[in-house]
Amino acid sequence: MPIIPDDLSTPRPRHADAHVALPGVAGTTPQEITDGVRSWVTSPPLRELVARFGGDWPAGDLATVLAWLDDFSARHWDFRGGRERPEAREPALDPRTAGLVLAAASALGLVRPVPPARTGYAHLVVLGGLAHACLRRVGYAARLLRSGTRVAGEVAVLGSFRPLSDAEVRALAEAGVTGGGTEVDALDAAVRLAFRVAGPATSDGADAGHPHHSWSSRTYRPAGLPPVRVLAAPSSEPDRRRAHTADTQRFWAEHVRLSPGDPVLVVTAPIYVPFQHCDALRTLAVPYGCAIETVGVDPDVPDLARLPEPALTPGRHLQEIRSAIRSMRALHASLAAG
Repeated sequence: MPIIPDDLSTPRPRHADAHVALPGVAGTTPQEITDGVRSWVTSPPLRELVARFGGDWPAGDLATVLAWLDDFSARHWDFRGGRERPEAREPALDPRTAGLVLAAASALGLVRPVPPARTGYAHLVVLGGLAHACLRRVGYAARLLRSGTRVAGEVAVLGSFRPLSDAEVRALAEAGVTGGGTEVDALDAAVRLAFRVAGPATSDGADAGHPHHSWSSRTYRPAGLPPVRVLAAPSSEPDRRRAHTADTQRFWAEHVRLSPGDPVLVVTAPIYVPFQHCDALRTLAVPYGCAIETVGVDPDVPDLARLPEPALTPGRHLQEIRSAIRSMRALHASLAAG
């Protein structure tokens, strides 16, 4: 990172009140999605952030810009180094830079929760995460359904066999949830709690002897609500890593009937909305023609206040801006490949 002098004041960033639309919001044709990617990655808030970290914006087409941003963000905004998110280091930023990071993150869609735009969807997809996030997101999905959001198909709760950390197990215990040692166990417990169900109506899966190769599926049928399917996906690169977000979305698509134009609501945390939205465009909208809407859990929902998110620091926002860049690069490559 370049040396940035400390400022005695923290002036308001030029684009503090901007809002940059995500790809796929204005339309889901390949050209409309491509135009959306271009608008997001070349937006003034991201350009200003890049300049603050010493970057000179590249010339070239969209693929060139995305490749350059991927490399630039790897050098300046990757604090994980291949580790899980809770193990990422926090950079030391001066107040002006930290303020600019937060303003850019807000403009780029990583901060403010937005309620669902529709009253009804073909399916509702809840993405897994850290243990407390599993409880929050499943609880928020249950709240949406009970407050009138209609789902014609199913609620899909997607995760993997990632082992929980000791801190995650403690967080679950503090919320009154015990038993199980993986992300999908936390999701399963969250479904039983939020949807008030005792056990699955059906279950299936394959134990391949290694969590990266294995999968599981459990379907619950809560009274008066659509079926809820909890899926643990295998990795598409089992020799290298666990299943990630795109793997879980793709695996779910293989287990449900998706039709062109189906509106699919995806629930995650606000900070992950851009990158997980673009993963959903790549794995669901592009191959199946679905309409994707991605929302973050509203932290002000009263019954979720007992499950606070970890501190959302400038480093975490930079890390997830990088995640969004990488997801948009993969999305653009899939569109270019036809």
